[in-house]
Order: sequence, then C-alpha cells, then structure tokens
Amino acid sequence: MSNRDVTNWTWTDQTALEDALRRGASRRDLMRMLVAGGVSLAAGNILLGGAGEALAQTPTKGGHMKAAGWSSSTADTLDPAKASLSTDYVRCCAYYNRLTFMEEDGSIKMELAESIESRDATVWTVKLKSGVTFHNGKTFTSADVVFSLMRHLDPAVGSKVNSIAKQIVGVKAVDALTAEIRLAAANADLPTILAMHHFMIIAEGTTDFSNANGTGAFRSKVFEPGVRSIGERNENYFKPQKANLDSFEYFAIPDDSARVNALLSGDIQIASSIKPQSIRLAESRPGIVLSKTTSGNYTNLNARLDMTPGDKSDFVEGLKFLLNRQAIQRSALRGLAEIANDQPIPPTNPYFNADLKPRAFDPDKAKALFQKAGVLNQTIPIVASEAASSSIDMAMIVQQAGAGIGMKFDIQRVPSDGYWSKYWLKAPVHFGNINPRPTPDILFSLLYASDAPWNESQFKSAKFDRMLLEARGQLDFAKRKAIYNEMQVMVANEAGTAIPVFISNVDAISDKVKGLRANPLGGQMGYAFAEYVWLQR
Repeated sequence: MSNRDVTNWTWTDQTALEDALRRGASRRDLMRMLVAGGVSLAAGNILLGGAGEALAQTPTKGGHMKAAGWSSSTADTLDPAKASLSTDYVRCCAYYNRLTFMEEDGSIKMELAESIESRDATVWTVKLKSGVTFHNGKTFTSADVVFSLMRHLDPAVGSKVNSIAKQIVGVKAVDALTAEIRLAAANADLPTILAMHHFMIIAEGTTDFSNANGTGAFRSKVFEPGVRSIGERNENYFKPQKANLDSFEYFAIPDDSARVNALLSGDIQIASSIKPQSIRLAESRPGIVLSKTTSGNYTNLNARLDMTPGDKSDFVEGLKFLLNRQAIQRSALRGLAEIANDQPIPPTNPYFNADLKPRAFDPDKAKALFQKAGVLNQTIPIVASEAASSSIDMAMIVQQAGAGIGMKFDIQRVPSDGYWSKYWLKAPVHFGNINPRPTPDILFSLLYASDAPWNESQFKSAKFDRMLLEARGQLDFAKRKAIYNEMQVMVANEAGTAIPVFISNVDAISDKVKGLRANPLGGQMGYAFAEYVWLQR
C-alpha cells in the first residue's frame, strides 16, 4: 500500500501532514488527525512513514556547519586559477561559479552560462545568464568572462591550468551577455573543461585575493590561510534555491584519527576522505553515515626520469613490477579501491583502455631489472607523507617486497605541512595524490604533456604531445578512443608514474547532514557540498 492507495488523499493533505511534522507534532497527535479525517489506522501509519521520509529529503534553511578536510597550507588561496588543494576547491565552489557544472552522472549543465554552442568546436558562443551580481554588487557581464579566461594565459598569474588554457587563442565580448571563445583547434570537450574548479569566474580587473568577490552562494567572512575559512549565505544569489546553510566553516585536520574523532565528538559534521582503517570505527557509531565516491582518485609512486635512479628505465619498470597491487588494494585500502594499470584514466571513463592489463606482481622480474639498472643492493629513498593518502602504507608494502629480493628502500616520512611545495614533483622518488578529472584531455594536459605543470616524472614525448592535440580535435568517438588507448599504453610503459589502484573516496558525515551526493569531480560532492547540503533539525 502507498499514499496513492489511500482514498481521497490529496497533495494538500500531504503538505499539511508534512507541515505538522515540521512543527514538531507528536505521532499520537498526527494519528488522531488522520483518523479524524477518515483514514484507517493501517493507512495512517503508511502515510506517516512516507511523510517522514519526504520531510527528511526536503531542504531546510539555517544552521552553521563545520567540515574538515585533510590538507591545507599557508599557501591556501582564494584565486581559483591557483587552487591546488581540496580546501581551495571547497572555498572556490562556495564563493564563485563556473560557466558550466558537472552533474553526478557526468553530464554538463549550464551555471553562469545560459548556453554554449559551436558549429565546428573551434569557435564557441557563450550566452550568459542575466541579473547575476558579484558579492560587491557589480553586475556580471561578458567582460568578466573575458578577464577570467584570458588571465590563465598570463605566466605572471601562475594558473594551474595554463597548459589547458593555452588552446584558447582569444575571448571577446560580443555584447554584455554574449562572449565568444576561439580555440586554436577544435575541442568538443570545452563545456566540460569550463566545469573545472580553476575556471571559476571572477570580476574583471580583480588582483586582490585576500577576500573573495564572486557570484557564489556564500560570501567570504573569514579567510586565514592554513587555518580556517568561514562563509555566510549570499542572500542575493542568482539561483532561486539559495544555499540552505546560514554559514559554514572549513579547515583541515591532517591526522586521520583526529579528523574522525572530531566527527564522532560532534565538533564537525563532515570528515572528508577518511582512511579505510577508520571506516569500521566510523560506521559502527550511531548517527554517522558514509558517502563513497569512486571516480578516479589515485595515489601514485613517481620516479623522476631526469634524476637518479629514475633516469634508468630498468629501475622504473622494476618498480612497477614490484608494486603488489592486490596487497595495496586489500591491505592498505581494505578493499576500497580498483586495480589500476599505471595510467590515469579510470575504468568508469568511456575512454578507458580495457585491453591494457595491470602488471602482475613479479619480484623476480623486478630483481632482474634492478640488477640490469645497477641499483640492486643500493639504498633508494622514497618520500611519503600523510598528505598523499595511504602513501606511507604503500611505501611499506614496496619496502617489504624489495627486502625479499635484496632491494633496499628507505622510507623518508615527511610532515603533511609543506609536502606539496617541498617534495611533490621535486624528490627523485616520491608519492603524488591526484584528484579525479573528467576527461583524458585534462588529465594528460595537466600531468603528462611535455609542458604539463604537474608532470610528476618529467615524462617528455613529442609524439605524445602531437597525439594529445590530434585527439583534442577529433570529433569521431571511435577514432578519438583509439588515440587515447595508445596514449594510455605510452604512459603505462614510458612514464615514471606507477599507479597501482584507483582509490574510493569515503567521506564520513553526521546523519543530520542531508543532500550530499557523489560527483565525478571528487569527494564532498566534487567539493561543492556547501551550496547544496542542509542540516536536519
């Protein structure tokens, strides 16, 4: 039996019932009301259950929420172009908007853009929403789009997506609410690219990022880099459904146990990206639920190809054969991972090369390769940190496997604070931790092109660079997939990056937090949770 089976039950009755529930009416009072209205006892119980469920899914306004990520630094920024940590992404999503937004199913919907259209995927016409204002009252126009996109091309800005933005050869304002984006070559992915966090729109002429002046659902009230940030709801937000929370506070608790304990004690309502070792503790406590996202996040072991010992190709290949992927999946990550094949495109992506099999764990083959490289019995430092999720556990698994064949690895555990500026991309052998990206073009441009800003192993290949441009302009899916398949093979065999697994991201949250959904752009709803969640009273 459902609500529809109750004779003469109307949506007006349903609304009245939910309103009574919201006002705090007791179950006995509600049953009296239903019976007095001619509803049987059995049907009344069903109606109350349905109303309670509907009420739980109805956003309510108000409240202050505190959430904790795992990483921050004194280099935290409110400049979307320079954002690199999840804490940066959370702030950007709260204070700014993008032209487009990626939904939980990977589809693209318009945000600040009304439409984005092109006949040839090279020249794109962007129609903008009207009536949008920045926090300081300035009206949003196409001039802001021109300024926001073009600044990624200025080396002085230091944009993290400069290599991707280089395909933009011009942006001009056609009129106040129309912009034209011209690319160097066709790229059908442009609407998806514009959904990336870095392409948030800022006001024309902005150079001071000590505060955030965006169009977003929250205004920045407090910003203390490396400490905390507080946002207050923007009552002039252009979306009819404004943010539900009155305010939110975000900061990092790098230690996983401390982050989970803060959630269990009620000090915070969201503990993002908790380790598998903490999951059993979190899920055993009443009032705590888990939100799982498997969308391509990974922690990888990088050997720089321009430094010793990574400049010896046999060492790099030996390292990949020494990675016990099953042990990492089962032991280090408690099963919350999928085996990967040393390239960054996850199985959920339509361009994933399923024919490229992961290397099997083969210590004997690794030993022969290390011997050939002349490094066997040498001590090789591996830099790991809590900052790169599960990297210390992975390093210990590699160290143990190396000990069995006479290969010595010295795990140099360094603090989370400063890891991304002092060790990542710099140490000869170190770990990285890469957030999901929606397209192969973005992943390869950021991480593997010869001029990629985050080229972790300094992989350089003119052929790879040419294929990247060719795939970008190829509108035929099958032909494009064939190119990407070959590029995945090149990365797996030639780059110094070993990717053992794709990690499932698990956020632990209070059951009072409602509205949080998985998103392909990462945990915490692709870092955009602040705008969408609400606190159940």
